Amino acid sequence: MSHTWFWNLIQNDFKNGNTDLDGCIRLLEKMQINFDEEHLKHIFKKTIDKHSGDIISMDDFRAIYRALVHRPEFEELFKAYSIDGNILPDGQLLKFLAKEQFQTEANETTVLEIIMKYEPIDEVRKRRQMSFEGFIRYMNSDECSIFKNQHRSIYQDMTQPLCDYFISSSHNTYLIADQLMGPSHLWGYTSALLKGCRCLEIDCWDGHNNEPIVYHGHTLTSKIPFRSVIHVIDKYAFMSSPYPLVLSLENHCSPKQQEVMASCLKSILGDKLLSAPLGGQVDITQLPSPEALKFKVLIKNKKVGTLEQSMLRMEEDYIGEAEEVSDSDVPSDDDYPDDTSPVRSRSPSKRKGDRRSSPPPQKKSKVRKTKIALALSDLVVYTKSQKFVGFEHSLQYQKCWENNSIGESQARKLARVSANQFIAHTTRFITRIYPRGSRMKSSNYNPQEFWNIGCQMVALNFQTPGTFMELQDGKFLDNGGCGYVLKPAFLRDHNTTFTPRNVGAYSRPMSLSIRLISGHQLPPSAMSKTNKADPTVQIEIYGVPEDQARKRSSVVKSNALSPRWNETFSFNIQVPELAMIRFCVEDEVSLVNKEFLGQYTLPVMSLNTG
Repeated sequence: MSHTWFWNLIQNDFKNGNTDLDGCIRLLEKMQINFDEEHLKHIFKKTIDKHSGDIISMDDFRAIYRALVHRPEFEELFKAYSIDGNILPDGQLLKFLAKEQFQTEANETTVLEIIMKYEPIDEVRKRRQMSFEGFIRYMNSDECSIFKNQHRSIYQDMTQPLCDYFISSSHNTYLIADQLMGPSHLWGYTSALLKGCRCLEIDCWDGHNNEPIVYHGHTLTSKIPFRSVIHVIDKYAFMSSPYPLVLSLENHCSPKQQEVMASCLKSILGDKLLSAPLGGQVDITQLPSPEALKFKVLIKNKKVGTLEQSMLRMEEDYIGEAEEVSDSDVPSDDDYPDDTSPVRSRSPSKRKGDRRSSPPPQKKSKVRKTKIALALSDLVVYTKSQKFVGFEHSLQYQKCWENNSIGESQARKLARVSANQFIAHTTRFITRIYPRGSRMKSSNYNPQEFWNIGCQMVALNFQTPGTFMELQDGKFLDNGGCGYVLKPAFLRDHNTTFTPRNVGAYSRPMSLSIRLISGHQLPPSAMSKTNKADPTVQIEIYGVPEDQARKRSSVVKSNALSPRWNETFSFNIQVPELAMIRFCVEDEVSLVNKEFLGQYTLPVMSLNTG
């Protein structure tokens, strides 16, 4: 039956009896078979080497199809449950779901849905059975991905206050290369938004003809018009996520050009722009939820006065009016170099003679006054940029709609010295972390250490690939890729005693066992003239310090097409709610040199069993 189905499927493409490589590619695409072109070319070449010419017959194509699709590890699994080695009856498929996939709630309806969805052979499907072809398609589907299918859509409670979520955030979004001389480009905004990023950064400076520009000030990076940036944001803002988008303005413009910015934001974004509190409520004791702010763009900037004053001004014409605010409201990337810390934060656990609990003396900041146009100030509602002074100061004076930006070096020191206070702070206020100014090549820091203490906006350089950006991408695969992930309860509770180095009663240990079975069509090594590599897999856990771990598989020699490992790895994870797992595949060039081939990162809580 499988034989007949296959011939019927391909016979029209073999009217002339043969096909070439392009025809082979077209046919596999028509059959919706995933293939790597390098591997296909190699298998095709091996096939035509058996006979002269550069065309293949139907039998040759079937052999190529089997080499790419009929994986031995699938066959072994299929035959273990099939009665005759050819067909999987519905009852046996149900056994497979329960025993191998741990789907204890699966029933006849579940089985029938799988058969109807994945079985390509009509006669087999009508009998409520599954052929090996159907089984392969099911095993390669999202349902059998290591990433939980339920987590591909929005499943979390989206009605909690904004500060209760991790929010996908980008640093200097306009840059697509380094921080000094690279180009500024609108693609930076487009690509970040298509990835589900929900906090973009815009560095605004005075431009010619009263048109503000965006670039990395005092550097040789190129310039783009502010107006063009807002047009791109308007177009792509809600393509990947319906939840609120925050525009973090690093504003260096004169009041006159700030008014142009305000006018651009209003005229281009229109109803998307949030310019007044929801329901006109000015006495805010709690931030609204992502659900309440759906399809809204929020402006993060300095603000003059209170929300009430902004509301009263709404009826007035105040073009040309500006007021002074102290520049200490907003930090710059270089406020705190690596060797300084801004606060002498009194930690409740401070002991005499414990030098580690006291940061270096406070750096005297120059308080400059800058003018802010009321037209722009009044567009700031729930995301007012407020200079971070200290945890006690915030607890006493900071409003819930005021948020802080803290440089990575300062934040790292505060996390080390005052973790309890830092976490108490992030349960109340949105906290944005940004890379230190010395990262000229747009390198990234490890975001995990700041997620561990509940920081909502951990801003990374999206243009720079690598492990830390892969952690960011993996983190925000969760919850439908909407850019908002609900923080664990112990990072939302104002009275929490959790810290990453002392998880205490908040530990919910998980024993994780991973069987690394095989690889399929891995990228060949750059050193290989054919489709070969010597692949090895490193499994890494990122999370609280106690959970950090890495384990490596053996090396499979000269096989990137279908390496087999069959190795089991075990991990004990104390705080699975914060843990990420990364699978990194490398080619062992030599004992000391490995070439990156590919990776996949996801939250431990999004791991699918089976």
